[in-house]
Amino acid sequence: MKWYRKLHWQIIIGMILGLIYGIAAAQFQWTEFATNWIVPFGDIFMNLLKLIAVPLVLTSLVAGVASLSDFKKLSRMGGKTIGLYIATTAVAVTIGLLVVNSIQPGAKLPADTKAKLEAQFQANAADKAKGETAETARQRGPLQPLVDMVPDNFFGSASSNRNMLQLVFVSLLIGIALVQVSSEHRQPVLSIFEGLQAVVIKLVNMIMLMAPIGVFALITKTITSLATGEGGQANLDQIGAILGALGYYCIAVVIGLLLHTTIVYLGLLKVFTPLKISQFFKAIGPAQLLAFSTSSSGATLPVTMRQCKEKLGASKETTSFVLPLGATINMDGTALYQAVAAVFIAQASGMSLDMGAQLTIVITAVLASIGTAAVPGAGIIMLVIILEAIDVPSEGIALILGVDRILDMLRTTTNVTGDAAVCAVIANSEKQLNPPGE
Repeated sequence: MKWYRKLHWQIIIGMILGLIYGIAAAQFQWTEFATNWIVPFGDIFMNLLKLIAVPLVLTSLVAGVASLSDFKKLSRMGGKTIGLYIATTAVAVTIGLLVVNSIQPGAKLPADTKAKLEAQFQANAADKAKGETAETARQRGPLQPLVDMVPDNFFGSASSNRNMLQLVFVSLLIGIALVQVSSEHRQPVLSIFEGLQAVVIKLVNMIMLMAPIGVFALITKTITSLATGEGGQANLDQIGAILGALGYYCIAVVIGLLLHTTIVYLGLLKVFTPLKISQFFKAIGPAQLLAFSTSSSGATLPVTMRQCKEKLGASKETTSFVLPLGATINMDGTALYQAVAAVFIAQASGMSLDMGAQLTIVITAVLASIGTAAVPGAGIIMLVIILEAIDVPSEGIALILGVDRILDMLRTTTNVTGDAAVCAVIANSEKQLNPPGE
C-alpha cells in the first residue's frame, strides 16, 4: 500500500494543507470564501462524530458487559480482573490530570490567542449552559452530580450529548441486567447488540474516512480566526504559539504514558509476579510492535494471547479470559490521553476546570473506556463524550487531530502492555503462571 493511502498520513496532510490555506486566506483576505465553502465540511465532520458517539457507547458497553456471563464460573478471577483493570484506568486518568495540570500546555498560548479561541467557542458554551446562573450552581447539593448521573428518561439522555454520563450509566445497567437473565432470553438480545456494535464500528471507519477533509476544514477555521491581524494580514506569531502549545501537549501525553507504564505496570509486575522486567518486555515485544503499527488492541489480541501463553507462561484459562476482557475494558492509555486532551482544550479555550469538573473527567473517562471500541479512531469519539460532560467545546478537537495518529499508536501500545501485565498478575494469583526456564 502506498504511504499516502494510509489514513493517518492523509490526516497529517489535511492538517498541513489547512495550516497553509488558513495562512493564505488570512494573508489574501479569502476568509469569506473559507467560511462559506470550506468551514461547513468541518462542522459536518464534528456532527458525524457526535452522531456516532451515542450508539457507540450504548452498543459497546451493553455488549461488553453482557458478554461477561461466564464470569459466574470464574467469579473470583473475574472480580480481581475487572477490579484491577478499573483501578489502573482510574490511576491512568489521575496521572494524566497531574501531568497536564503541571505542564499546562494550553496555558503556553498567548493571552490574546486564548481570548480569540474563547470568543470562537463562546456561543457553543453558552448554549450548553442553558442559562444556568452562578447562583443556581451554588445551590446544587454535594450529591447532585450523583443524582444527575441517573436519568429519569433514557431516550432524553440518548437524544442529547449534554449528559453522556447518564447514557454510560444506563448502558452499564442494561448490560448487568442481561447477565442476570437466563441464557435463552439473554442470547437473542446480546446478538442484536453485538450486531449493532459491528455496524457502529463500521460506521466509525466510514466517518474517519472523512477525517482528512474535516481536519483541513477545522484547521482552516481555527487559523483564519486566529491569524487575521488588525490589518487583515496573517499573524505568524499566533500560529507559532499554537504549534508550540501543541508540542507541549504531545510531551504531556508521552510523559503521562511513560509514568503510568513505569509506576503502575512495572510496579504490579515487581510486587505481584516473579517475572523480571526484561523477561516481560521481551515476551510481549511482538504484541507491542503490532499495537504500535495498527493502533488497535483488538487486532493485536491474538498475538497478545499467544505471547502471554507461550512466552510468559500464563495458562490458557487465564489468557482466554483476562486478555479479551482487557481488549474490551482496559483502555488506560486512551483514558490518560483523553484526560490530557480535555484539559488542554479547556486551557487553550481560556476555560478553567475546577475539582468537580476534573473529577467528572476521571469518572467519565473510566466508564467511557469500558465502552471504547478497540479500533483506531474510537478514542476521538470518546473524547467528544468527555468534553460534552464538562461543557468544553468539542470543536477544540481540531487543535489535536493532526498529532492524534502518533499518540494513538503510543496509547494503544500502553493499553496492550497493561493487558499483558494484568494477565501475568492474575495468572500468578491463581497459581497459573509458569514462566519458561523457571
